[in-house]
Amino acid sequence: MELQDQRAGFERQGLNVAAVSYDTPEIMRDFATRKNITYPLLSDPDSQMIRDFGILNESMKKGTPFYGVPHPGTYIVNPRGIVTKKFFENDYRERYSSGTILWQTSPQAVREGWQEAETNHLKLRWRASDPKARGGNRTALRVEVTLKPKMHVYAPGVQSGYIPVQWTLPANEVGKSTEPVWPQAKILNLKAIREKAPVYEKQFTVERDVTFAQQKPLEAIAKDGKVNIESSFKYQACDHKVCYPPVTIPLKWEFAFEPHDSTRVPAGIRRK
Repeated sequence: MELQDQRAGFERQGLNVAAVSYDTPEIMRDFATRKNITYPLLSDPDSQMIRDFGILNESMKKGTPFYGVPHPGTYIVNPRGIVTKKFFENDYRERYSSGTILWQTSPQAVREGWQEAETNHLKLRWRASDPKARGGNRTALRVEVTLKPKMHVYAPGVQSGYIPVQWTLPANEVGKSTEPVWPQAKILNLKAIREKAPVYEKQFTVERDVTFAQQKPLEAIAKDGKVNIESSFKYQACDHKVCYPPVTIPLKWEFAFEPHDSTRVPAGIRRK
């Protein structure tokens, strides 16, 4: 379902999509018809392809209907058949969303859906890789900062009492987040006071991921079918003469909650 939502975005970047499963063609046909799936679903009932890729889930007991399933993941394959990227998680209940994979594979694919704020020192815009929250999905959050002429902000790790930029996302029940990934800073030589400090000028981007809670607790949190993530971005801007008072900008992401499909296939075509 989720991959179906993002299919057009992948294709605009020259990427076709397909899914491989150990399920039989009958099971996959039933799923595709029921959920209006239009991309290819490839059946690997003996798990031969799954074994060739080395992703057979060996923790599943032989002789059970679950034996033969792969560790869930995504490969990006170029026209020569070479894997250029792969996305896997240790816990099968958690996985990269299709929107996150598209964003990390082709950042230029994301043009719409940005929120924006502007102060006297900079312009800020932020976006998530997905419009929907599904239990266990890993979504990407991105903040883009454009500083106004002659302005700079201090990067994390700065010493001597300078206030660095901070992107704070408090722990909450919505999910667990990674630490922000900050870009390489420029070293500014402050000749007047004989110091050097890491700074950002012009434009920079910060990213972090959030893995949503599992479906039941996430559904309990959702209000009116929505899941919200709130955080804040704090900075102190300086120019070549003045350091201005610190500013905190509230950031909010709103997602539509969507449960995973739990409908079982008809009994007559289930795996034995």
